[in-house]
Amino acid sequence: MDKGLHFMFCVITTMLLLRESSQTGEKNDPKMLAASKSGFGTDSRGREEGLPTLTVTTILEDPYVMVRSAELEGYCIDLLKALAAMLHFSYKVKVVGDGQYGAVSSNGNWTGMIGEILRQEADIAVAPLTVTSAREEVVSFTTPFLQTGIGILLRKDTVSQEMPFFHFLAPFSKETWTGLLFAYVLTCFCLFLVARLSPCEWNEPKNEENHFTFLNSLWFGAGALALQGVTPRPKALSVRVIAAVWWLFTIALLAAYIANFTALLSSGSEQLPIQTFEDLVKQRKLEFGTLDGSSTFYFFKNSKNPIHQMIYEYMDKRRDHVLVKTYQEAVQRVMESNYAFIGESISQDLAAARHCNLIRAPEVIGARGFGIATTQASLWTKKLSIAVLKLRESGDLDYLRNKWWETSCLHTSRDRWSPLQPQALGGLFLTLAIGLALGVIAAVVELSNKSRHAAGHVKKSCCSVFTEEMCTRLRIKENTRQSQETSGRANA
Repeated sequence: MDKGLHFMFCVITTMLLLRESSQTGEKNDPKMLAASKSGFGTDSRGREEGLPTLTVTTILEDPYVMVRSAELEGYCIDLLKALAAMLHFSYKVKVVGDGQYGAVSSNGNWTGMIGEILRQEADIAVAPLTVTSAREEVVSFTTPFLQTGIGILLRKDTVSQEMPFFHFLAPFSKETWTGLLFAYVLTCFCLFLVARLSPCEWNEPKNEENHFTFLNSLWFGAGALALQGVTPRPKALSVRVIAAVWWLFTIALLAAYIANFTALLSSGSEQLPIQTFEDLVKQRKLEFGTLDGSSTFYFFKNSKNPIHQMIYEYMDKRRDHVLVKTYQEAVQRVMESNYAFIGESISQDLAAARHCNLIRAPEVIGARGFGIATTQASLWTKKLSIAVLKLRESGDLDYLRNKWWETSCLHTSRDRWSPLQPQALGGLFLTLAIGLALGVIAAVVELSNKSRHAAGHVKKSCCSVFTEEMCTRLRIKENTRQSQETSGRANA
C-alpha cells in the first residue's frame, strides 16, 4: 500500500516538473520573446485544453485595434472576445505583416489580410475589412458586424463660408414665403370687403368715410405681423373675428420663425459648401484622395457614375501625391493641409468626434459593411455569422459601438455658442434701408403733388412752390430768396 502511494506521488511530481519545464521553454523561445517585445505580434486569449485555437489576423486602426501597454485592445478585440465566449474557441491574434487590408498586386497575388488567409497564415480576419465582390470570390465573409459607406472628411476652417446676404429668409422655404404673402393679401382683402358689407362698421356710406380702405387694411395686417396695435380699430363682430384669427396666425408664424432661425444660426455645420461628391469635384481649393489599394479606391474605379469616374481619374493621375498609406496619415493630412479624405464614413465619424476641427460631409454613398473573413471551405463562417446576428439582436454590438465611439467633443459642439454675425442680418438691414429710401421718395412725391395743386391756385411755378414748402418744412432761412426778390424789384 505504501509502495503504491509512493509510486503515485512520484508520477504526479514528474508530470508537474515536465509541465513546468515546457512552459519555461516556451517563455524562453526567441520567437515568442521577439513577438511580445515588439508589441505588434501575437495576443493569445482564452487558451484552454480541448478548445480549437484560431489564428486571427487584424490591422492596427483606431478604434478597432490599438496597442495599449504592449497589449491589443479595441472594438474588434472586444468583438473577438464575445465570439470566443459564444462559440467556445481560443485564439491567437497577429497584426498583418504588410499593413494592408487586401488587394490584388501587380503580379496577381493578394496582399494584406486577404493574402494571409489565402496562404493559410491565418484562419480568420477580424478587422474593419469591407465586404466586396472581388474579395468574396477568394474568401468567405460573415454577416457584417458594422454598416458603413463612403464619405468625405474635411477640416472645418477649410470649408467655412460666409453666410448668405439674405440669410434671414432661410428659416422658411420659398413655398412658405409665397403662401405667407398670399395669406396676407387675402386676409387684408377680406377685411376690406367685410368692413364695407357690415352695417356696424360702415353705417352711412353716403355721409361717413370708411376707414378700412384697402391700403389701411394692408397697414393693419402689417401691424399685426409686427405685433403692433394700429388703427383703424374694428367695430363690427365680423371684422373682429377676421382680425383675431389673423393675430393668432401671426403669433404662431413668428414663433416658428424665431425657433427655426435660432436653430439655423446654432448649426454652423449645416452650411457646408461641400455637401456632395459633385461639389468636391467642382471645387479647386482642396485636394482629395483615399487609401491606396483600399476598397474605396476600387469602388470609384469600377463605378459607371460620371462623377465617380472624375474622382477616380483625379486620384489615379495624382496617385503618388493624393493617395495615403494609412488611415492615421489621412487624418493628419486633413488636419494640417487643404486635403479632403474619402473613406469609410464610420471611421470618419470617429475622427470628427476625436478632433473637433474635423467634420464629415452629409452625403454618404456605396452602402457597405465590415465582415469577418474566413477561407471559403471554413466551417467557422456560418457559426460566426449566427454569433454576429445574436450579438446584434442582444444589443451587444450597439454597446461596443457606443463604447469605442464615445467622445466629449460632440457634447462640446452642441453646447457651443457664438454671437450673431452681422453678415447673417445683412439682407435684413438692406431691406430696412430700401424701405427707408422708398419712404423718403414717397414723401417727396406726395409733397410735389401738393405743390403742383397749390401752384394752380396761387399762380406760381411748381418748382418755386416746392422750394418754399421744402424751406418751410426744413426751417431753412429765406435770406437767399428775399435777396432775389429785392434785386428783381430794383430791376423793374
